[in-house]
Amino acid sequence: MSEADKVFAGSIPENYDRYLVPLIFESFAQDMAQRVAALSPRTVLETAAGSGVVTRALTPRLSADASYVVTDLNQPMLDYAATRHVADTRITWRRADALALPFEDAAFDLVCCQFGVMFFPDRQSGYREAKRVLKPGGSFLFNVWDRIEENVFANDVTNALAEVFPSDPPRFLARTPHGYHDLALIRSELEKAGFSSVVIETRAEQSRASSPRHPAVAYCQGTPLRNEIEARDAGKLEAATDYAASKIANIHGSGGVAAKIQAHVIAAVV
Repeated sequence: MSEADKVFAGSIPENYDRYLVPLIFESFAQDMAQRVAALSPRTVLETAAGSGVVTRALTPRLSADASYVVTDLNQPMLDYAATRHVADTRITWRRADALALPFEDAAFDLVCCQFGVMFFPDRQSGYREAKRVLKPGGSFLFNVWDRIEENVFANDVTNALAEVFPSDPPRFLARTPHGYHDLALIRSELEKAGFSSVVIETRAEQSRASSPRHPAVAYCQGTPLRNEIEARDAGKLEAATDYAASKIANIHGSGGVAAKIQAHVIAAVV
């Protein structure tokens, strides 16, 4: 993963929340919130919270006396998430690195992370930190995207951009969001970090959009893929987005579009 893969700044947070969240994150956020709430935690830590889609789904399901600390490494994303959420005294917003959490040992009943561990430069450190801040018997719930071929619109956009930039194809989506899908590796790394029980479920959903341009904008302008496009040619962002939209239209039609998305949902217990 390159340093640019971690940069969610400028207009990316707003485009991410406006386009990408309803396209691929909302259904998995509801699933995550349901799984967390079923465990009835009193103290919850969310890492890599992004624009707050899980936060918005989970908060109404927590008890009135719960404590919920919401963190992200990227301050622009965290700031945006806070503006999208109603005031709630149970929530604390805090910039934090998931690889070096600023919390005491055994501080939380549960740690959750939606589609964030793929961005950890050192996943073992991230897993050890999650374990460290969990109480005995506590749970670590997170999800990761399956390989890019199982996530159709992301694959369509990646293939389209390879035609726009044939000598140097932007590979952010395949490299990072969809680059950590080996179940044996995930289980092994969690066990090495000290988790005693690991359960993995593969879950497929449908990604839906009102037009082919929606997923094109979501990926090209709402993720660090934008940084890769502009690094190759700063003036080609709109043209690249338009081309990706045209390729999606050729494959899926020019009206409302739908395609498969797939992820692994992991529950690990201390």
